[in-house]
Amino acid sequence: MTPVYFDEHMLVLNKPSGLLSVPGRGPDKQDCLSKRVQAIYPDALVVHRLDQDTSGLLIMARGIEAQRRISKAFETRQVHKRYMAVVVGKPEPTEKDPDGWALIEGAMLLDWPNRPLHIIHPDGKPSQSRWRILDSSDFASLIELEPVTGRTHQLRVHMQSIGHPMLGDSLYAPPEVRALTTRLMLHAKSIQLAHPFTEEPLSFDSSLSWSAFPPFTSFAQ
Repeated sequence: MTPVYFDEHMLVLNKPSGLLSVPGRGPDKQDCLSKRVQAIYPDALVVHRLDQDTSGLLIMARGIEAQRRISKAFETRQVHKRYMAVVVGKPEPTEKDPDGWALIEGAMLLDWPNRPLHIIHPDGKPSQSRWRILDSSDFASLIELEPVTGRTHQLRVHMQSIGHPMLGDSLYAPPEVRALTTRLMLHAKSIQLAHPFTEEPLSFDSSLSWSAFPPFTSFAQ
């Protein structure tokens, strides 16, 4: 597992789709990014996660103090993440800013009888996602997303809630949309933060060659 970036305080990794971020329940779910990294960097500690089917950039801290500082940066929204996704159809925002960003606000709640599914529900936690279209065809759209809050499955649920689920989404897309690709078309493409000790601005990018036109991606990631 070769880091995108590493120093004595932190690591930036590029997680493949299909790999858990942390161990799951049961012996068949012990292989994960954190264990693979800790086999090389024993002091590596988890500060955030990506869904198993989501690929892209993920940060791990090196040591307890680094973990505390980076976790605080996440909690105070000092870490800025952007994602790319391919969704079915062409979303039409009711309002957008001059840069084309629209906002989805939908409180989210675990659908307990159908866990791990999450739903939009007035009793849920406040959740916000920004999105904008990068390209579109008659059938699908390539979009950029920015989570304002960080709820489980947030981007997937928010896009599904406005009628545009992500291609390959085994949880929130109908069967015909799931079958269009071999993986969930959601990728954590960029991340920006201040270094936890030096406060140097850090910016990382891992964009993929995805398209709004079939076959949607020129190579599998």
